[in-house]
Amino acid sequence: MEVPYPDGPEPGEGPVPHALLGPVAWLLGAWHGRGQGEYPTLAEGFTYAQDVSFRHDGRPFLRYEARAWLIDAEGVPLRPAARESGWWRLQPDGRVEALITQPTGIAEIAVGHAADGAVELSTHDVALTPTAKDVTATRRRYTLTDDDTLTFVHDLAAVGQPLPHHLSATLRRTR
Repeated sequence: MEVPYPDGPEPGEGPVPHALLGPVAWLLGAWHGRGQGEYPTLAEGFTYAQDVSFRHDGRPFLRYEARAWLIDAEGVPLRPAARESGWWRLQPDGRVEALITQPTGIAEIAVGHAADGAVELSTHDVALTPTAKDVTATRRRYTLTDDDTLTFVHDLAAVGQPLPHHLSATLRRTR
């Protein structure tokens, strides 16, 4: 059976994006790239690859999915790393409300703003399953640096750390 309301993978495919998606329409599509990670509780930094997608179904929110895997110096995958999915709800003033969940038992509600090719999100609330790592806050920034390049920066307050830098990546549009 064909899905009656398919998600639009990028502008021009699927339904017309809702007008409220205007400030984030540049995110629509799929992105792939590499990044670097570090954290005060880790002995050393790491390199990772990441796929991110933003889709819509014509309503004023984005479906967000991201997955990452650790890679070696030659780019060979070592093992799966982070994975998350969620929804970004857009408001008339460019405000963004994001619901982001991770299979590790973390559900994050972040709020922020989208304008001029950038989205900044900060934690409003975090819910944890009983066995999840203690995460208290995050800060994320997505910036379009040219038509096909997206930079991502993620700060993370977890396991007693305040809000240090955790991840940064450069992603290229794949579709």
